[in-house]
Amino acid sequence: MNKRAIIIRKSASFMTNAVQKNLEQAGYEILPVNATVAAVNEKHTEADILIFYLGEFISDASNLLVYLKDLCADEEKLLVLLGNAEEIETVEETIPPALIAARFVRPLDVNALIDTVDCLVQANDENARKKSILLVDDDNTFLKTVKSWLSDSYRVTIVTSGAQALMYIANNKPDLILLDYEMPVTSGPQVLEMIRSETKTDSIPVIFLTGKGDRESVLKVLELKPDGYLLKTTGKETLLKSLEEFFEKKKYEQLHQMQK
Repeated sequence: MNKRAIIIRKSASFMTNAVQKNLEQAGYEILPVNATVAAVNEKHTEADILIFYLGEFISDASNLLVYLKDLCADEEKLLVLLGNAEEIETVEETIPPALIAARFVRPLDVNALIDTVDCLVQANDENARKKSILLVDDDNTFLKTVKSWLSDSYRVTIVTSGAQALMYIANNKPDLILLDYEMPVTSGPQVLEMIRSETKTDSIPVIFLTGKGDRESVLKVLELKPDGYLLKTTGKETLLKSLEEFFEKKKYEQLHQMQK
């Protein structure tokens, strides 16, 4: 297991140091950061478990709470809250309870905390073995719907523009990009062209999402030689089956290449 976690706290104290020490004794590498957007942003890519030690300051930390909400929703960070009932309730006014992985009311049961973090890390490791999909579309409702369909089977990252997609793949290599064909500013075809023009990204499979299923529109999409296309009206079960077949085909092709 990747036993690494970030502890977010207002400042180092006897209690936060005790929590850190107990987790380190349990084999964790702990990255302590101050409770500010800038401090968390600097370290957030280094661990997927965020342990937030709350305090009275939380009522004035609205910007941080909004930032953490976005991290949990968009990057699937696992947020653990340590605080009193009132502090936890304040957090949940901004961060939906469904995005919070665990809550512990002080005084803490450290053994229970360690057991819970162990379970979260194990589940996260299992999730990391899932195929990753970058979903690109300018329609937020569509993004959230499709992400909810796919998240049980895949690691899904969502972005709302071609520019954001290009920024993401500059530092990440998803197993598949589901790319909206028609987007403002930077269209799907333009994004595909830029992906194919860079040796670092040209091997990433791209499947277009299109709202038009007539023969002329489909042929126009296929002229760009994507790895496939899917209609945006496709239902959940059909979409899941199509993606399963796509990855099975890719797996077969890779095995075939290895045997040559």
